[in-house]
Amino acid sequence: MISENYIKKYDSNNYEETGFLFPIDAVGADEINIIRKDFELAEAELSDDPKRLSLLRSYPANLLPSFDRLIRNENLIAAASTILGPDLMVWSSGMFIKEANSPKIVTWHQDLTYWGLDDEEETTCWVALSKANEASGCMKFIPGSHKEKIVPHLDTFDDNNLLSRGQEISVEVDEKKSVLIELEAGQASMHHGHLFHASGPNKTNDRRIGCAIRYIKPSMKQLTGDLSLVTLVSGVDNYGHFTIADRPNGRLNNQDFELCSRDAEIKRKVLYSGVDSTKGKRY
Repeated sequence: MISENYIKKYDSNNYEETGFLFPIDAVGADEINIIRKDFELAEAELSDDPKRLSLLRSYPANLLPSFDRLIRNENLIAAASTILGPDLMVWSSGMFIKEANSPKIVTWHQDLTYWGLDDEEETTCWVALSKANEASGCMKFIPGSHKEKIVPHLDTFDDNNLLSRGQEISVEVDEKKSVLIELEAGQASMHHGHLFHASGPNKTNDRRIGCAIRYIKPSMKQLTGDLSLVTLVSGVDNYGHFTIADRPNGRLNNQDFELCSRDAEIKRKVLYSGVDSTKGKRY
């Protein structure tokens, strides 16, 4: 578990003030290399199946036991619990990949804009599977911006934008206030769902790979009433607002792919409400 000194350094009061914490030493170097190799091997195995490859990148924790263990990592659970309490679900875990020397970016946005959840009791732990620095396109945060409610966003569906709708904040963002979130492989950051954040292109010769793990309280629910797929990783669920996923049946198991495919239809309905979902880049 995270030590008392660690919790003191990255306590909930600091999170409440800035909207983020980093770095969290989540996974050792050897373990994170194994996780990365497992994911990249799965990518290679699915290279001729674009639908399943897309599901892998949106549901790694439901398809790979190595990622199921990652979302249950005791350091991540301890950090998220300081914010949300002992009962935790993972609403989704998705991969954000910038290939070597790629122009792909993430524009300034707030996560909870399109997720269709009824509250803001959520925090995202972003785990670096490769080094994330300014050159490779690490995230950058605007401290305190989470105190804003959801501000207007513009959908661009830009091909170089990794976000589902290419969404970007349509009010002025003072980038001079931004903080670079540089992480070593195996480290993580944690941020509030209203925090303004973005990232630049990868100008290095290695892929920049991150896994965004979205922890929520079980009391949350989808505004549409859909019972979307979640994973209970700590404590109990006394609400029944979601479909609780079991651990993966194996590695890239057919039954697990079917489960993820059904949930992807729900997630697409939620994420692309009001627009043409065929333009979307996730699910």
